[in-house]
Amino acid sequence: MKKKIVVLVLAAVMVAAGVSGCGGGSESSVQNESSEKTDEQAAAEAAALIDAIYVQERTEQTDQQCAAAKAAWDALTEKQKAMVEGENADPDYFGRDTGDASKDDPRNQDEIGEKEILVVSFGTSFNDSRAADIKGIEDALQEAFPDWSVRRAFTAQTIINHIQARDGEKIDNMEQALERAVSNQVKHLVIQPTHLMHGAEYDELMEAVEQYREKFETVQVAEPLLGEVGADAAVLNEDKKAVAEALTAEAVKTAGYGSLAEAKEAGTAFVFMGHGTSHSAKVTYSQMQAQMAELGYDNVFIGTVEGEPEETSCEAIIEAVAEAGYTSVVLRPLMVVAGDHANNDMAGEEEDSWVSMFTASGKFNSVDTQIRGMGEIEAIQRIYAEHTKTVIDQ
Repeated sequence: MKKKIVVLVLAAVMVAAGVSGCGGGSESSVQNESSEKTDEQAAAEAAALIDAIYVQERTEQTDQQCAAAKAAWDALTEKQKAMVEGENADPDYFGRDTGDASKDDPRNQDEIGEKEILVVSFGTSFNDSRAADIKGIEDALQEAFPDWSVRRAFTAQTIINHIQARDGEKIDNMEQALERAVSNQVKHLVIQPTHLMHGAEYDELMEAVEQYREKFETVQVAEPLLGEVGADAAVLNEDKKAVAEALTAEAVKTAGYGSLAEAKEAGTAFVFMGHGTSHSAKVTYSQMQAQMAELGYDNVFIGTVEGEPEETSCEAIIEAVAEAGYTSVVLRPLMVVAGDHANNDMAGEEEDSWVSMFTASGKFNSVDTQIRGMGEIEAIQRIYAEHTKTVIDQ
């Protein structure tokens, strides 16, 4: 009888423990759900603040908005940071390591003097690329023209805000840079765009300059990297030839070949990926392909992210390279800066990146990438210096 009572008591204890365990699990589930909602809310709030500074217009609130976005991000847990998602916001906005911002120089100092060279770039939030490519060009110009003060302006406010919020580095936009020149009583202003061509960004630059032209004794705007556009794909110039030679030589050297002919013999093609544009200047990409052909660079192909012109789309270039019989491919940007497009559109892990699409085609034995911008190539820097000298001499 006592044994039976003991068994019943033990059974009751086990049932009670089971009930308690279920109850605890239910309570824990509710807490987890509540915590999950809190995580989602915190991530959503941070995303909203990031989206608020992902704009092309600077306002009186921009500085405070940049600080608020960074503070909200810093307050998140690692789990919450991974959940950040907005119209433009994602975990990479603050979380991606793009290098050391301290290596850069925003070149927004006053005490400019009477003669200024304002180097105008679209900009990039990739710190190492900005220092190597954009600062590389600026440094080369300062060395070439020691009697002039070299200053910087970016045209992409979204990028300016990104850098300011993440790294605390403040870079002038076009209006700020021109106002700085006026307040410093600059008399002679030379503007050197780092843009590739006379495209939409160049047109916007010229519109901004016209608003300030009368505030200086002289204002000169130098040519972008590839010079005048020309009427059709057959129109070439010395700038395009020099860029084609410099970029190809650097790519061949980086790939470990002694010459382009040696790479061709090994079945290797080089694909230079530009941005592409719907602007009439898109013919520039066709001209660069014609330039490569004129130089005898049969294993060099010109493509664009946007696929404009149409023959420069990734799909079209894959077919062209395969039909030409090349079995190995080296991808490299036809861009001054190796920024977002080079790192993501060209060399990213997503299935629609160029390296992924070339690989997925199954037409090539190897597909390699060189994530390097043209701005760090000394021969390219010299071309910019020559353009600057031309207008200074005027």
